[in-house]
Amino acid sequence: MVLLGARDFLAKFTLMLILLAQTLLVSRSAEAGTTIPEREFIQVQGRHFVIGNKRYAYLGTNLWYAANLGAEGNTQGRARLIRELDRLAKLGVRNLRIMAGTEGPDNAPWRITPSMQPRPGEYNPDVLAGLDFVLAEMAKRSMYAVLCLSNYWHWSGGFAQYLEWAGAGPIPYPPPAEGGDWNQYKAYVEQFYTNTAAKAGFTRHVETMVKRVNTITQVAYTDDPTIMAWELANEPDAYNKKRAFIDWVAETARLIKSLDAHHLVISGSEGDTMEDVNDLPEIDYATTHIWVQNAGWYNPADPKTYRDAVKKAIASLSRSRAIMAKLGKPLVLAEFGIARDMGRYEPEVPATHRLHFFNKLLGRVYSAAKVSDELAGANFWAWSGEARPRRPGANWAPGDDFTGDPPHEPQGWYSVYDKDVDMTILLKRYAGLFRKIQ
Repeated sequence: MVLLGARDFLAKFTLMLILLAQTLLVSRSAEAGTTIPEREFIQVQGRHFVIGNKRYAYLGTNLWYAANLGAEGNTQGRARLIRELDRLAKLGVRNLRIMAGTEGPDNAPWRITPSMQPRPGEYNPDVLAGLDFVLAEMAKRSMYAVLCLSNYWHWSGGFAQYLEWAGAGPIPYPPPAEGGDWNQYKAYVEQFYTNTAAKAGFTRHVETMVKRVNTITQVAYTDDPTIMAWELANEPDAYNKKRAFIDWVAETARLIKSLDAHHLVISGSEGDTMEDVNDLPEIDYATTHIWVQNAGWYNPADPKTYRDAVKKAIASLSRSRAIMAKLGKPLVLAEFGIARDMGRYEPEVPATHRLHFFNKLLGRVYSAAKVSDELAGANFWAWSGEARPRRPGANWAPGDDFTGDPPHEPQGWYSVYDKDVDMTILLKRYAGLFRKIQ
């Protein structure tokens, strides 16, 4: 046995106390969820995503309601969110597209409630904290988020609500509103690109979100590698004001780039303006969406329409790939889905066409990514997990579970449930294949 002198003993004892204190600090931080693993930001190199010196190709999902599940005070929602993130992580689905902007008022029809911004410039701190919570939990699971700042459509408020706040008149709601008309709604929304007050309201929201500091991790959003990209809006487009739309995309993307040097920026558009929008130097990559039933290509009640619908879906994806091959930027299939068999909404109804459709599209994306194509990822629509509709086919109402279907759509339409065993097996297989791409 070696006996220590008083001075040596004191030095070793002090060192032991320091190490113990550091251990306790790390332990408490981990328990409180305040640590973010050291990770690098996702970047674009030519046609590819990269993390450091490795390619990044992925299978992800849409979890647009995540901030509401994670809202401060929503104990049951946070518990469910953790379970859903664990399920997705176990499947290997680690890229989530999330709404980071929802507008009130909360008594408006067919809206996500509670909203993040119930009145112009006034925020619900609980929902903002919910987004903080989501990002903190995703970081623990090495997940990445695409944060969508607004919406062309009314189900989260979006452009229409900014217009109404700016004095453009009441929103002409589309179906399922009685007498609703999609063309009338689109004509109203397209005023956004030339309405100075409405655009200013949205700009203030962009600055609020990009400059935010996470209240849980104390990490500024601009410094958080959990965020992959800022998406200006869900499916923004223009039919009559294309030049104004493109100018708005450039201006807004430029603003985000001036505030945030780390993250990618995308428009969220995927229509006729795809080439012009994604050719902008401020836009880092492109997205495309494929909806065979919404496009009128597929009628679930008539299975004979399915084969041609698949051909049209693949042709649509090929057209988007050709555009992005020309521009030399990555492409993501950011939304795609299909109904359960015969267009039924009940969770127990088979989804054989959905399984085949997902396999076809994910197979195309994976095959392209594997050979270094510009097609680099996919986010399916949408993960419902353990949630079930109050009444399958009914519209969402406050108090109902958040499923994969927005409030204005039949609940159970495109939702992928945790008990869809064949589907989860398929997703796990493709997630594993994407992870192996280097």
